[in-house]
Amino acid sequence: MRTQVVVVGGGLAGTSAALFLAWRGVDVVLVEKHPGSSPHPRAVGFNARVGELLRAVGMGDELPRSRMTRGFGVRRVRAESLVGKKYDETFWTPPAQLTDVEHSPVRGVGAAQDVMEPILRDKARAFGADIRMSTRMLEFSQDDDGVTAVVQGDGEPYEIRADYLVAADGHRSPIREQLGITRTGRGYMHTSRSVLFRAPLDEYLKDGIGQFVIDDVGFLTTYGDGRWVLMLDDREYTEPELRQKVFQAIGRDDLDVEVITTGRWTISANVADRFSRGRVFLAGDAAHTLPPSRGGFGANVGIEDAHNLAWKLAAVLDGTSRPSLLDTYDAERRPVATLCHQQIFARNDGHNRGGEPEDAPLYDNDAMHFGVLYRSAAVLGAGEELPPARLPEQWNGQPGTRAPHLWIEPGKSTLDLFQRGWVLVANDALWADAAEPLGVRYEPVEALDAFGLSGKGASLVRPDGYIAWRATELPDDPAAELAAAFRTTSAGTR
Repeated sequence: MRTQVVVVGGGLAGTSAALFLAWRGVDVVLVEKHPGSSPHPRAVGFNARVGELLRAVGMGDELPRSRMTRGFGVRRVRAESLVGKKYDETFWTPPAQLTDVEHSPVRGVGAAQDVMEPILRDKARAFGADIRMSTRMLEFSQDDDGVTAVVQGDGEPYEIRADYLVAADGHRSPIREQLGITRTGRGYMHTSRSVLFRAPLDEYLKDGIGQFVIDDVGFLTTYGDGRWVLMLDDREYTEPELRQKVFQAIGRDDLDVEVITTGRWTISANVADRFSRGRVFLAGDAAHTLPPSRGGFGANVGIEDAHNLAWKLAAVLDGTSRPSLLDTYDAERRPVATLCHQQIFARNDGHNRGGEPEDAPLYDNDAMHFGVLYRSAAVLGAGEELPPARLPEQWNGQPGTRAPHLWIEPGKSTLDLFQRGWVLVANDALWADAAEPLGVRYEPVEALDAFGLSGKGASLVRPDGYIAWRATELPDDPAAELAAAFRTTSAGTR
């Protein structure tokens, strides 16, 4: 069969890639070897940036909202037990300063991974994605014109011919291994056992704490839906032993506890040394394994990979951009993964077991979620002297950063202006005239100071909501300036 993009792997990154590609009108086939999601929910929730991306494709009202406190992330304490004495609270970053600045129109998604994945699959199918569960990729090859994947479901193997392949096939990634792409990072760290259980414990969440490091037991956290997971040392446990550990962690044994499933988790930290080779692109855990952290770097970063790649593949496939634009995927997303790896080990987040912490500046949660900087040929004006992340109000519309959120009218954010094609933000008819022949949509916005512009300036915003270029003042020839910037950034070549 023939398609434009084949995605291998139906976890969060792969399913998001299929969703974002199909939403942009790309023919996409996803193959996933498992019949459904893992019975262990894994990811607890998703940050507000992911919430923004799903809002853009019309899912804003379909997903449960996060209950996390703005600016603080998930709160964690050391404790004698869930009901017992609480000791010191540990912070992923120093507590954020209270501010009146609102960084996003959403607060995140309060869904566990096993709830989220089927919702994303259904939405991707609604947009036209061909999602094939219980279908394994046996082998693949690529040439100058495309990629051939040999896959097998219930019947005989068959070929899928595609222009490009997205490898979202997990941290072991046979595709990455076949491509010979190496990885760099802390590597293997430790292995843990887990028990997923259901118990009526909501009364112990009233103070906003959701993670507990329990003395002499392990790590306990909630999924916010009646389910909890307890992480233990790596050894074999009988069911009575598991129940005893659960009761010990709770601090009482008079509750009805349902053991749902158990798991074994290998924790490692690696970033691929390149995110693509030829017509094959790595996303999610195939590109980076980032240990669980209160920054929410694993699943969230993988979904953002998929979003960054999707608009670029769509632009190249429909002929509006040159294939060189695809080189900016690695240039933009790999530094973000490397920064996340650094930030995890710069913090007291439970992963520096006998290892040295990273000697690096700490970035606020909101800076990491909303304020990472892209430097690539699809951006003009993001110099090497700039830091890798800042709060959005500190960037003030800097090219290479996500366009700032402002309420235009009740219920409508500046972010709602973007995601569908290139947009020019300005407030002068001369810019409207300059944008029209390029096929760039002109959006008048009065509060241009949030974009770092004078009343005569303009910002060119990419289809992913990132600023590609800006003119802080009105140049002598706005049409020529805009045309040159658009040609350069949309092609991804300088």
